[in-house]
Amino acid sequence: MLRECRPEDTAKIYQIINEAATAYEGAIPDDCYHQPYMPADELEREMARVIFYGWEEDGELVGVMGIEPIKNTTLIRHAYVLPQWQHRGIATRLLEHLKGLTKTPQLLVGTWADATWALDFYQRRGFRFLPDSARLLETYWDIPRRQIETSVVLGMDIGES
Repeated sequence: MLRECRPEDTAKIYQIINEAATAYEGAIPDDCYHQPYMPADELEREMARVIFYGWEEDGELVGVMGIEPIKNTTLIRHAYVLPQWQHRGIATRLLEHLKGLTKTPQLLVGTWADATWALDFYQRRGFRFLPDSARLLETYWDIPRRQIETSVVLGMDIGES
């Protein structure tokens, strides 16, 4: 079941993000990977501006994806599914729901350039690599310089599929 996350979901969102982000170990630069991947205080700051949606199975939150409108665009933020629940269409259902909520002309997602599974996921769903990723990351995201150097942005115009 898909639903909007609530403040009482914070601990579960924290668990999902940090458990699923273990996939980055060895795939992204070592100086960018740490545990927890997203500390609790960072998640709290993100939850103040990102609306998270989650997927529940048997009453338990097993996947999350956030949406953040900024200026004339909308960002997909923090898309994670617990490893044992991956490859069941959960991320696709969350993404489709967020696409439906998007009121801006463009939907963007930033991810690590070496996270090939994430790049494949978004490309199979109609996203395309955008030129000048660094400029887009600097404009729409608040992330460290090193992450900008090692990330890419994919996007789609709303109305495309």
